[in-house]
Amino acid sequence: MLGSPVAHSLSPVLHTAAYRALGLDDWAYEAIECDQERLPGLLDSLGPEWAGLSLTMPLKRAVIPLLTQVEPLVTQVGAANTVIFGESGRAGYNTDVPGMITALAEAGLTSAPDSVLVLGAGATACSALAALRRLGVKQATVAVRSQASAFQLLAVAGQVGVPVRLTEFGARSGGAAGSGAGGWQLLISTVPAGAADHYAGLLDDGDLTAEVVLDVSYHPWPTRLADAAGRAGAVVAGGFELLLHQAARQAELMTGRDAPVEAMRQAGRAALSAR
Repeated sequence: MLGSPVAHSLSPVLHTAAYRALGLDDWAYEAIECDQERLPGLLDSLGPEWAGLSLTMPLKRAVIPLLTQVEPLVTQVGAANTVIFGESGRAGYNTDVPGMITALAEAGLTSAPDSVLVLGAGATACSALAALRRLGVKQATVAVRSQASAFQLLAVAGQVGVPVRLTEFGARSGGAAGSGAGGWQLLISTVPAGAADHYAGLLDDGDLTAEVVLDVSYHPWPTRLADAAGRAGAVVAGGFELLLHQAARQAELMTGRDAPVEAMRQAGRAALSAR
């Protein structure tokens, strides 16, 4: 796992649990602090014993020019969270998108919602748009702090084919169009823990409603947004399930074996409970 900061990451727990369950006792996974400046040199220093890497911010976009090949999804969302080493060099993948689709399916969302609000405009929001497109969503509203911050997101929206309506982050009623209350079938928060507290207040006050809420944060959990969504009667999906399923896909890419998802889930839950 490369990124900065990474000391808090749960990924080593999940991947190590996968390797042990698969009997790969000589495999190891560790978190390595690495920023954009160090990334090229670190990649060049890795030997043939390396199967792959997981990447978190701020490296998901920075790594792309350093790769030999990428899957189409990486090109669409402009982010790779996985690097696999092989005879042809470094291959980039995005497992955030399928991980999000699986997390939403576990929350009961398996078809296209009619109304979607996404909070944030970063790399995870871009992956969310790709996930929504695969679910068949025709358009989405995205809450951003400034139009300038949404440049990359709008480019991704065009790539994946999901028209986006921008609204001001923190707008009353969640930025819903028209005169009705802010009612959404799906709300996805891609912002850090605490940044969506305003929307928790809107849920508590009844100025915002959502049938399903996915908050990509996983620690501390529950977030204020998740708490408020639960009180309001929404189905709540957390960032742990997203992290679990994107890590499971990474483990499959690295090992060539089916991921032991339940073993990974149990290990991750235990680690979170101990924090």
